[in-house]
Amino acid sequence: MRTKRISFFFFGLGGLALVLVANSAGMFARDPQTQPAGKEQAGPEVAFFNNEVLPVLKANCFKCHGDDKVKASLSLSSRPGILKGGESGPAISLEKPETSLLLQAINHVGEVKMPPSPAGKLDQKDIDILTRWVKAGAPGLPEKAIAAVGKKAGEVTAEDRQYWAYKPVKKPGLPTVKNKAWVRNGIDNFILAGLEAKGLHPTEPADRLALGRRVYFDLIGLPPTPEQLDEFVNDQRPDAYEKLVDKLLAMPQYGEKWARHWLDLVRYGETNGFEFDVTKPMIWRYRDYIIDVFNQDKPYDQFIREQIAGDMLPNSNADTLIATGYYRVGQWDSGAADRTLQKYEVLDSIMSTTGQVFLGMSMGCVRCHDHKADPILHKDYYRMLAFFHNISDFGAKNTKSVKAPVDKANHEKYLKEKQDREIQLAREIYELEQKFAVALAAKKGLKITDLPLSDMIEVNYKFYRDTWEKLPDDFEQQQAETEGPIANNYFTLTPASRLDAVALVFEGKLKVLQDGEYTFNLDSTDGARLIIDGKTVLDRPNKGRQSATEKVKLKAGLLSVRLEWFNRYDMPMLRLDWSGPGFEKRMLTEPVGKASVDLAELIKTHGAEVVGEKETKEYAKLVADLQKSRNTKPAETGIQVSAVVESGNAATYVLIRGNPNAKADKVDPGFPEVLLPGKSPAIKGGRLALANWLADPANPLPARVMMNRFWQHHFGRGIVPTPNDFGKFGEPPTHPELLDWLASEFVARGWKMKDMNRLIMTSSTYRMSSKGYEKALTVDPANNLMWRYNMRRLSAEEIRDTILLVSGKLNLKMGGPGVMPPISKQVLAGQARPGNGWKVSSPEEASRRSVYIHVKRSLIVPILEQFDLADTDQSCPVRFTTTVPTQALGMLNDDFTNEQAKFLAQRLKKEAPQGIKEQITRAIRLTTARTPTAAEVTKDLTFVQNLQKQSRISEAEAMRFYCLMVLNANEFLYLD
Repeated sequence: MRTKRISFFFFGLGGLALVLVANSAGMFARDPQTQPAGKEQAGPEVAFFNNEVLPVLKANCFKCHGDDKVKASLSLSSRPGILKGGESGPAISLEKPETSLLLQAINHVGEVKMPPSPAGKLDQKDIDILTRWVKAGAPGLPEKAIAAVGKKAGEVTAEDRQYWAYKPVKKPGLPTVKNKAWVRNGIDNFILAGLEAKGLHPTEPADRLALGRRVYFDLIGLPPTPEQLDEFVNDQRPDAYEKLVDKLLAMPQYGEKWARHWLDLVRYGETNGFEFDVTKPMIWRYRDYIIDVFNQDKPYDQFIREQIAGDMLPNSNADTLIATGYYRVGQWDSGAADRTLQKYEVLDSIMSTTGQVFLGMSMGCVRCHDHKADPILHKDYYRMLAFFHNISDFGAKNTKSVKAPVDKANHEKYLKEKQDREIQLAREIYELEQKFAVALAAKKGLKITDLPLSDMIEVNYKFYRDTWEKLPDDFEQQQAETEGPIANNYFTLTPASRLDAVALVFEGKLKVLQDGEYTFNLDSTDGARLIIDGKTVLDRPNKGRQSATEKVKLKAGLLSVRLEWFNRYDMPMLRLDWSGPGFEKRMLTEPVGKASVDLAELIKTHGAEVVGEKETKEYAKLVADLQKSRNTKPAETGIQVSAVVESGNAATYVLIRGNPNAKADKVDPGFPEVLLPGKSPAIKGGRLALANWLADPANPLPARVMMNRFWQHHFGRGIVPTPNDFGKFGEPPTHPELLDWLASEFVARGWKMKDMNRLIMTSSTYRMSSKGYEKALTVDPANNLMWRYNMRRLSAEEIRDTILLVSGKLNLKMGGPGVMPPISKQVLAGQARPGNGWKVSSPEEASRRSVYIHVKRSLIVPILEQFDLADTDQSCPVRFTTTVPTQALGMLNDDFTNEQAKFLAQRLKKEAPQGIKEQITRAIRLTTARTPTAAEVTKDLTFVQNLQKQSRISEAEAMRFYCLMVLNANEFLYLD
C-alpha cells in the first residue's frame, strides 16, 4: 500500500490557512446511508453553513483553496472538491468524519498544520464550528463552486477592522486577584490574574543587590558603584526604591541609554553605506537631539511630530529641524547607476521604517502588491509614500545643511562647545608662556618673578573719582573718568591718577584650567568686591583695612572676573592672590608702581631666539585662534543641521510591482484604510497631517506600539514579542488587556515617557527575581505569563561602557561629533581603503560612552560588533543575543580589553594598597556588585600567586591577567 503524502494543505508565503476543527459532537448528524453524498441539504443545515461555517472558510481558507486559487490541488469551495481532496486525498471522510485530514490539520495534529505559521492555529471557537460541520457530513456546501468567495482584491472589510491591533484602545478594568497583598499597581493585577488562572504564583522578589544593579542598567546603562549600591541596600526608608528610580530618571545618562533604543529603530548611521560609505554631514546632531528628548521627557506625541514634520511646525526651530534628521539616517548609494530607482529605494526605507516604528505595520511588504496576511493594500503604500515623495533630495552632495537660528537648548550646547575649545587653547597658551618666561629669565639673568605670567586675559579697567563713604553697589550708575586695557593682565593701581577718593573696576577673563575648589586671599584698603562667573566671592564694602579669605568651587573655563575697589587713604593698597588644584599661591594683582610689560609683545620680540621659530609661530597661532573664537558670536554662527524640507510638488503614482518605470493610478496622500472608519478622506497639510495623525490618541497603534517597546526594554521581551509587527505575521500579545491598559495610561499621562518607566519599574512584576520553581517551569517554561524576571546579557554598549567605568577611564562628556576609538590594523584591512574615514580620537575622547562612537556602516568597533550591535541597514526592534566562542576569544585578546584590564589593575592597587587579597575583593565588588566570600577570595589569590610563579611574571602583570579574567566572567556580563 502506497503511503500518501500529507501535503494537500501546503500554503505559500502569506497564504492564510485552511481552517477546520475537531472535537465537538455533530449538531446535524446524518446517516451517510440515508443521506446520499452529492445531494444539497436544506433547512437548518444551510443556515448553519451560511451563517457560521462559510465566514470561517472565507476568512481563512478560500484565499488559497477557493474557486480562483487552488493550492496543492485542493478546492474547498464545492462539495465535490472537498470530497475529492488534494494531493493527500479526500479532505473529509463521510464514513469516519472524526478521522478527516481536515480536522487533523486544523487541530495541528500530525505533520500538516493549518493555518500554517506564521498565522498559527485557529481560535478555538472557529475550530469548534468546523468540527461540528465536518462531523455532520459537511452540510450546506453546494455542488457548484461558490463564486466570488472571500473579499475582493483591494478591499478592506469590517471584519478586517475587528483585528485586535486595529480596534480603538479602550482602557479595561483591573482584573480581580486573590493575592491582593502582592499588587502595587495595575500592572500587577493583569499579571497576577493570568498566573492565578493557571494555578501559578509569582516567584520570590529580587534581593536588593540584584534589584539595584538591574535598575541602574535599565535606566542609565551603567552599573552602580559599590558605594552607590551599599547606599541603596542599607536605605531603610519605605520608599527607598522609588527614590532610587526617580534619581536615575533625572540623570543625564538616562537619555544616553534610552536614546540608543530609538536609534536602533530608526536604523541610525553616520555614513551612507555602500562602496564609498561617506560621512553624513552633521547627522550626529540627530543623535544628540534624541538624547535630549528622553532627558527632557518630551511628550511622545510631540516627539513624533518633530521627527515627521519638524520643518513644517508653526514653532519650527533648530531642534525641530534637527529632528527631521530621521529621514537622513538611512543608507544612500551615491554610486547607484539608476538614480530614480535609488530614490525609491530610499523612500521605501523611510516607508518601511515609519510603518514599523510608529504603527507596528509591515508597510514595506506592500510595495509590490497587497499584503499577504494583513489588510494593508498596495495603494495604501503609495498613499503613504505621497507624504514623503517631495522631501528634499538625498545623496552626499544634495543633502542640505540648513542654517538654523540658535534656540535656547542649542545655544547652551554651543556655549559649552565654545567654552571647552577656548579653555584648551588657553591651557596651551599658558604652557608656552611658562616655557618662554623660564627660558627668557635664564637668558637675560632675570628672576622669574620679574616677568608677568598672569592667570587672566583681556583685563580692562575703569577709573572713577568721587567722595564715597563705602564701595558703591552699582558702578554702572557712575561715570568713569578713564578706561582702557591693561597690557600685562594684572589688577594694578597704576591707572589711578591720584591716590585718595578713587575707585577702580577691573573686568577680564580668569583662566580656570580644571574643575575644583579655589581659595582667594584679599588684602586691601577700604572696600573691595570680587565677582567670578557672575557669583560674588568676596564683598567687603566698608571703609578701613580689609583682609579676607574665601573658598569657591569653579568650573573649568575662561570665566568672567570683576574686581571693584575704592580707597580713601593716602597710602592705597590692593593685593589679591589665589590657589587651587595643581598650583600654589599665585598673584592676581601687581604692586603699585610696577611697570607694565606685555608678555605677548615680549614673545613676539624675543621668542625666536629664546624658544625657537616653530614654537613662536605656534604661540601666535594659538593666540589668534583664541581671539577668533572669543569674537565669534552664536547669532553670527548659527548651527548647520542635516534636515529635510519640501522640494517641489511632483505627483505620486502606484507603481506596478514597485517599478518606478511602470506607473499606474495617480494617488493623493492618505492613511492605511484599515485604520480609518470609512474611505480614506482627502488629506491636506502634507507631512504635518501625517504627523498629527500618528500622534492622535484616536489612532489605535502608536501608543500600543510604544508601550510594548517600553515593556520589552524592561523585561527583555514585549507583550507582543514582535514589536515591529502587530500583524498576522507577527506573534499575538500575551497580555492584550494589559497592553491596552498601558496605552491608555500613556495617553492619559500626557504621553510622558518617564512616567511609564516609573510605573513599570515600581510594580511587583518588575521587582521579581529570575529564580524558577518546578511547577511554573513545567506549565510555562518560556515565561509567557511573566511569573519571573527574565535574566539578560548586557548589551554591546553596556559591556564596553561598564569596562571603561570599572577601569576608571570612562569619560562622561556628552554630545558632539562621533568619536573614533582605535581599531586594530587587522580589522582596518577589511576596508577597500584601510583606515579611510576613521581618524582615531585622543585617548580621553575615545573613552566616552559607546552611544557617541561614530557609526560607520562599513566599519564597526569590534567589541560592539561581537556583542550584537544593532544592524543599521534596517529598523532593528530586537537585538538577538548570540553566544559564540569568538566573543570570549575577542575579550581575551582584544587590545581594548587588555588595556582596560591594565588600568583596572592600577586602580585596584591605588584603592586597595593593603595587598593582593584586598585588591581581589575590590575587583569582584566592582565587576559584580556583591561582596565575595572568603573562600572565593582565597581561591582567586591562589590563582594569581600560581600565575605569577609558573609564568615567571611580575605581580602587576599577574593582576592584569586576573583583571582580564574578571572582565570575562559571566557574572560581569549577565544581569539577573
